[in-house]
Amino acid sequence: MKFIAVTLIAHRPDPVTGVRPSTHERFREVLGDAVLAEELGFDGFGVGERHERPFISSSPTVVLSHVAALTKRIRLFTAVTTLSLLDPVRAYEDYATLDHLSEGRLDLIIGKGNGTAQRELFHVTPEDQWERNAESYEVFRRIWRQDKVTARTRFRPPLTDAEVWPRPFQRPVRVWHGSATSRESVDLAARHGDPLFSANVTHPVEPYAELVRHYRERWEHYGHDPAGIAIGAGTAGVHVAPTSQEALAAYRPVFEAGLAFSRQAGLPVVFETLEDFAERSSALIGSPQQVIDKVHRYHERLGHTVLHLHADAHGLPAARHRASLELFQSQVAPVLRRQIPDPPFPWKPVLPVPPLTAEPARR
Repeated sequence: MKFIAVTLIAHRPDPVTGVRPSTHERFREVLGDAVLAEELGFDGFGVGERHERPFISSSPTVVLSHVAALTKRIRLFTAVTTLSLLDPVRAYEDYATLDHLSEGRLDLIIGKGNGTAQRELFHVTPEDQWERNAESYEVFRRIWRQDKVTARTRFRPPLTDAEVWPRPFQRPVRVWHGSATSRESVDLAARHGDPLFSANVTHPVEPYAELVRHYRERWEHYGHDPAGIAIGAGTAGVHVAPTSQEALAAYRPVFEAGLAFSRQAGLPVVFETLEDFAERSSALIGSPQQVIDKVHRYHERLGHTVLHLHADAHGLPAARHRASLELFQSQVAPVLRRQIPDPPFPWKPVLPVPPLTAEPARR
């Protein structure tokens, strides 16, 4: 199993102290979290894309380019690239450039995105967002693979023998499809034989497991080998401590502050108590053995081989959050790496296979 740390770069007051960092300070925190993730042995670091408050992750390519300069090994993820809002030509240019700067460490997770404010900002409607997402991905995918592209498009000017530069480093980049609530994203992933990344954050596991089942069905419907399926899954929170009592006590202020924020904002509340949240959500709160057991329970339902954890402290003191991640990497991750398989592809740049050459004649 592989592990990635992810941030959406939310910019709001600390849920416990009420102190809100400056925009500059928040970006510095993200860079520090990325360096820490590599130092601790995470396999990837992901940055979301949102175009509405309270998030400041509107330019993931810029942030990930800086992360690429500060790190050497860790793979760089988008979580997610909102292709329904973007011109696929411009998106390709940005990500192909990032792919070169990172020497092929880029993985994309794409999706239509969510949020009314960002849809209105880009004049995207609920009725056309899925068609935009599919069209943008089709064009993006072809540009990455073809030197010249002709495409009759509905949501951007058509392309005729278009050349888009720079040509990519990875051929092609690996694209995961983010899935939260809809079968459209699942079907698009299965159609192209691409991996799926389940959000697996807001609700208990059942609706996410149903979408994964549908993905597997559509994968076979489109004629792909079931052995090639790769699934990732998110988590709703993380805090690992030597005992469950310590973990719950430390996380309780974070949970209660988040619960109060949801109620004040009129957001639906799925888990009313910390105990219910720790038991029925995907949050990993507890002792190392409890976390191992919970990941296995979710793996039985989802079959995932990549797991994302929150890179942000979310109100935990920085030292406590670091200690939690260190404990995860020292006592949880090694066990899960042994017991749950990796994705069915190498965790390295996707490069073309060199052509076979004839052996030189022996004298």
